[in-house]
Amino acid sequence: MQTQDDYELLDSGNGQKLERFGPVILARPCAQAVWEPSLPALWESASATFDRKDGLNWHGRERLPEEWIVTVRGVRMRLSTTDFGHLGIFPETLDLWEWIADAVRQGAAERREAPRFLNLFAYSGGATLAAALAGAQCCHLDASKGMVEWARGNAALNGLQDSGTRFIVDDVGAFLKREVRRGRKYDCVLLDPPSFGRGKRGELYKVEKNVQETLDLVRQVLSDEPLFVILTSHTPGFSPIVLRNLLEQTFGKGRLACGEMLLHGAEEVLDLPSGTWGRWEAKRSDI
Repeated sequence: MQTQDDYELLDSGNGQKLERFGPVILARPCAQAVWEPSLPALWESASATFDRKDGLNWHGRERLPEEWIVTVRGVRMRLSTTDFGHLGIFPETLDLWEWIADAVRQGAAERREAPRFLNLFAYSGGATLAAALAGAQCCHLDASKGMVEWARGNAALNGLQDSGTRFIVDDVGAFLKREVRRGRKYDCVLLDPPSFGRGKRGELYKVEKNVQETLDLVRQVLSDEPLFVILTSHTPGFSPIVLRNLLEQTFGKGRLACGEMLLHGAEEVLDLPSGTWGRWEAKRSDI
């Protein structure tokens, strides 16, 4: 069940989305919002706007706090505007945070031990912290030192600075190959490969070329009794069925599910698709 929190999709349309992050209301580009806004008068309430016309531009950024704290799905997160229009959170993943937390709690209750959760391409830590708050032993990895430090700060906001979560700056492929050699295993894995990116030492990552190798390495670090693997994507053409097929081919029999990541608002606000997800579970659960 969706809980009340500091995020809300207020409206979308005409290639934009209007969102509330605590006290801050922002209008930002959203190519898939090709319909008309449902609540056109509400757009005047925007604290600031961001667009990609003639470059990357904020309008009204000076009116925003340098940083602010929000609570979403029970997780406290520090937000701040970046030059690329990002804030330190991807709200379309919030439903996944809740599912992961529920799966971790159920797994811990069944096994009477903390599941080991690995978050790859992990950004600012929302899913990691949701899992940690639910009782998982977490490993958080991203190639960006700045984002890992951001995630570490978010952990402290949630009282998790001494939780034992491992925060690692590294290339995903290099890290996974080391974990395979060391024999370290994980019960749960979340990965959000970029369409295009570079690792810690400039390693080139293109999802069409590298995702199968990444998934094969994930398979090799799964425990003998894994709970789940979740694969998400913002890459055009990587539909839910594409992700499901990749997971089925890599991990074999299990419970498979897939869908679109959605931003939700009030009843009169249209749901906004913002990426895709696929999930493999080793066994059927009641979640």
